[in-house]
Amino acid sequence: MTKTSGRPPRKTSYRQEAEISDKPGYAARAAAAKMMAAIVDQKTPMDGVIDDDHGNPAFRALSGADKALVRAILNSGLRHLAWINAILDSYLQTPLPDGARHLRYVLAVAAAQILFLDVPDHSAVDLAVEQARLDPRSTRFANLVNALLRRLSREKDEALARVAADVPIFPAWFQKRLIAAYGADVARKIGCNFITLPPLDLTVKTDPQGWAEKLGGAVLPTGSVRLTELHGAVTELQGFDAGDWWVQDAAAAIPAKLMGDISGKRVADLCAAPGGKTAQLVLAGGKVTAVEQSASRMKRLKGNLARLGFEADFVVSKLEDLKPEELFDAILLDAPCSSTGTIRRHPDVVWTKSFDDVAKLASVQRRLLDAAFAMLAKGGRLVFANCSLDPIEGEELIEGFLRETPSARMRPVNPEEFPNIPTEIIRNGQIRTTPDMMNGVDGFYAAVIERAE
Repeated sequence: MTKTSGRPPRKTSYRQEAEISDKPGYAARAAAAKMMAAIVDQKTPMDGVIDDDHGNPAFRALSGADKALVRAILNSGLRHLAWINAILDSYLQTPLPDGARHLRYVLAVAAAQILFLDVPDHSAVDLAVEQARLDPRSTRFANLVNALLRRLSREKDEALARVAADVPIFPAWFQKRLIAAYGADVARKIGCNFITLPPLDLTVKTDPQGWAEKLGGAVLPTGSVRLTELHGAVTELQGFDAGDWWVQDAAAAIPAKLMGDISGKRVADLCAAPGGKTAQLVLAGGKVTAVEQSASRMKRLKGNLARLGFEADFVVSKLEDLKPEELFDAILLDAPCSSTGTIRRHPDVVWTKSFDDVAKLASVQRRLLDAAFAMLAKGGRLVFANCSLDPIEGEELIEGFLRETPSARMRPVNPEEFPNIPTEIIRNGQIRTTPDMMNGVDGFYAAVIERAE
């Protein structure tokens, strides 16, 4: 006979019941709600939570099809979260209590499916109600969830039209910064671009037109090949295994083009991973040293260059600690930044970052720029770039650097020197792209700086 402690047997908790729920599709929706909460409340990057090897355990436990559904929910939900929140607020007579904040994400996940995904409305409603019912924090709200989402299902066209006309697609802090930098009209255009899935851009070793024809794409003025439709995985496309091209947004491919003739010169690519710009510099004939602080990111960089058949010198080091035996003729510094220019591909950025983050990262970039410039030989050229939309990480940062560094001077980008760079993205001798340009590109900033002889 089994000895007992004298206490009554423990009942399965509500949370345990939720974890073992066998309703089809339940696990995917529950995981999506958890991960949306982690992204918005805990400021966890989306790439981290949906990583197949190291991501959220609830995500890693899903089947391939359910993982794809979660990705679709998060992408649509985060792109439209400002609108979803506005609709939910208009339907709730009183705000949900703090203890039921997780229910907000259950509702947001269901709303994303009802409004933007090809998922039966009744399925989205039923599974959201089930999540509310099984969680002790929200059991009493199950009927509210049912009524609210059924109403949304009936009124979705009207509700979406109402918020689309009156509510900015971005959170307030980001909308404010965009308007201050570019004006309300450009901010609106960037918002329209934000809610549209981006195309795939490739940098090819040779013959852009030929590869565009082979892959069913088009050649952009800058020489990148754009694929507006992708059937299957990138790794299955012709030319991938042979290393004939690599994935790189058209805007991200511009800074390396500003290096000029680097054939045979000593070139440093600082903050080099994942290696797209390193590959461009090698292809251009430079003797390239790729510097990366992270050992894991350097491993990825080496793998990418190996596939392309390119060689470089690799250095794992913090940029500030790097003491080269010989100064470099040319340096490319694509500095770590707020990544606000990449919102087309990373919609979580506007929810995981704040203006305080932007300001702190601008300070980091200034330190890195000072360190990079110290490695530049007299007469050498340094291209500073990043994928931020905020001027304090771009134009304002460079203005301050030039003012405080007597031996540095701006080399204005000249359209005649770079005929493949559209004149619309050259502003005051610097490169500035916003996502509404060139039929959709990442937001990027770049400037060319030279060391006086």
